Parts: sequence; structure tokens; C-alpha cells
Amino acid sequence: MSSHSERNAPWKGSKKGPHGRHSGRRDAVSDDWLWGWHAVSAALANPAREPADRLLATADRAKELTARFGRNPALEIVEPGVISHNLPSGAVHQGLALQVALLEPVALEEFEARSGAVVLMLDQVTDPQNVGAILRSAAAFGAAGVILQDRHAPKLTGALAKAAAGAVDQIPTAHVVNLSRALETLADLGWRAVGLDGSADQALEQALDGTPTVLVLGSEGEGIRRLVAEHCDALGKIPMPGGFESLNVSAAAAVALYEASRTRA
Repeated sequence: MSSHSERNAPWKGSKKGPHGRHSGRRDAVSDDWLWGWHAVSAALANPAREPADRLLATADRAKELTARFGRNPALEIVEPGVISHNLPSGAVHQGLALQVALLEPVALEEFEARSGAVVLMLDQVTDPQNVGAILRSAAAFGAAGVILQDRHAPKLTGALAKAAAGAVDQIPTAHVVNLSRALETLADLGWRAVGLDGSADQALEQALDGTPTVLVLGSEGEGIRRLVAEHCDALGKIPMPGGFESLNVSAAAAVALYEASRTRA
């Protein structure tokens, strides 16, 4: 994290060109920003969040924020270009960006193993857009949470949070070192693990039984790793009569959550 003085110098190191544009090398941006209305407003509404380090907003967005949340001491009313300068190139910020500490992850024991409950476990799913979309689907279908691996998962900020449309602050996430050991712990807590595998003998619908379920999804290229699959109680596939070999992992997660919701109903 940069110092307080650095955080409050949005145009540090830049110079204005002949037409009022800022030229020169753009400073490296940090990766602890959220941007876009849904991601930022959900973070501001979350009492588990620490106070903001910086909150950048255009004048119109500042009015909306103040009307909804009251005056935030971190709020800075700025031009859109100032916001863009603090974010990665191409970030669609909608006139709003928030720099804030990461949310604390939850422990596996905090997931309540009640009938019909579902959590998602992602095995080396590393694309931020996919993880964000999965969190959004998890929130939409009422999942109890998402489990990520410490070393093979993106931060819950930036493009991921934008794709999640506020779900980062709605879905509890656990971060574990070893997925196989995590599945053992969850089994002791009353959870049953079902892995998605395109070569499984049964359809996912047949593998689900309404008990507390961990849906395990692997990366698009490799799928679930062998040791993780061996710790699953069952494997199921999504039937695809159209002939495609596989779905995008975020699409597969949405289908799996829908199937689980039907079983729960």
C-alpha cells in the first residue's frame, strides 16, 4: 500500500501536454481497487469492510453515493480521467472507484452443513472474469460460499469484482492451501463433494441428492486435478447434446448451481 501522501496525489509524475492532456509515463497502478457502481456500492454497504483508503467519484456519482450512504470522509470528487489514471488501462469505472483493504476470508467451519446447502470449490480457476462471474452466479442461486486456493486464485478486486457485480461482498469466500485436505475437513463437517467431470459416467443431476454439497469445478484446460477428484464422493457431467466438448467454467458453474437448486427444491 502506498503512503497517505502518495494516495492523495492522483496525477503524480505526469505533465500536461500542449492540449491540456497529461503526458509522460503513467505510474504503476495498485491492484487493490474496486470500480463500477455495483462493486463499489456493495463494498460500501458491507459492514465487514474496513474504512476506505480512497473513494474517487465524479460529481454525479458523488451525489448518488452521498444520498445512499451519507458523506464518506474518503470521498474525492474528481474528473473521470483522474479515476482512469488510478486504474488499469481499459477499466470501465462508471465514474466510481474505491481503494480499500481486502475482505477477510472465512473459515471452512463457518459454512453451515444444512440440507440443500451448496458451496463451490474452484480448482485452479485463475481467470478473474470467470471467477467474478462464478461469484455472481453463486449469489444468484443462494450458494453458501465459494472456496478458493491460496496460490492459484486471483484477488477479489478489479476486473473480478466488476464482473461479480457486487457478489464479492455478498458471498463468503474461504481460502485454503490444499483443496484435498479441505475436502477432508468438509466431509468431517457433513458435506458431500460432487466434482464436475465431462467424462463422468453419470449426469450431474443423478450425482446430486440434496444433502450439503460441495460442487468442485476445475480449470477449462485441465479440469479437476486427479487427487482432488479422488476426494470427491461422486463425479457428474453436464449433458451437452449439441456436441460441444465443454462449457466455459463460469457457464458450467451456473448450470451446476441451477441443477443443485432444482434438487434442493
